[in-house]
Amino acid sequence: MSPSLSRAGEPTTDEAIAEGLDEAMVRRVVHHFYDLVRADPLIGPVFHARIAEGHWPEHREKITAFWSSALLGTRSYSGKPMPKHQAIEELEDAHFRRWLAIFRHTVTELCPERTAALFIARSERVAEAFRMNIAMHRGDILTFRPPLTREEFP
Repeated sequence: MSPSLSRAGEPTTDEAIAEGLDEAMVRRVVHHFYDLVRADPLIGPVFHARIAEGHWPEHREKITAFWSSALLGTRSYSGKPMPKHQAIEELEDAHFRRWLAIFRHTVTELCPERTAALFIARSERVAEAFRMNIAMHRGDILTFRPPLTREEFP
C-alpha cells in the first residue's frame, strides 16, 4: 500500500505529516520501542538471541528505514524481513500480540493521535502478514485462523 493511501477510517500519511510525522519522529518511536522490547520477558529473549549487543544501532536504523518507507514513502528500506522471521521457530501468536501491545503503547505515548492511529493500523497489518506467512511456511492450515486479539501493555 502506498504511504499516501489509507483504508476507510484510517488516518492518511498527509494527516500524520500535518501533525508532525517525519523521520525524526519515526526514529524516536523505533528507539523507544526497542528499549521496551529488549526489556520484555517474552519477546526480549527472541531479539537478544538474534541481535548481538553491538548490532542494535544497526538494527534500529534498519527498522527506522522500514517505518520511514512504510509511512513516509522514503524508499530507504531495502531488506527482506520475511525469511528472517520465518526462521524463528519459537515465534507464536503470543509474540505478535506482545509486539503489537508494546508498539501501541509506544506510539500512543510519543505521537499525536492521528499519527499514532496510522502507526497502529500499519503495524497490525504487518503483524498479520508476518503471522500468516510464517504459518504458511510452517505448513499450517489457515482456513479458520482468526485474527490476532489485542493484548494490553504490561
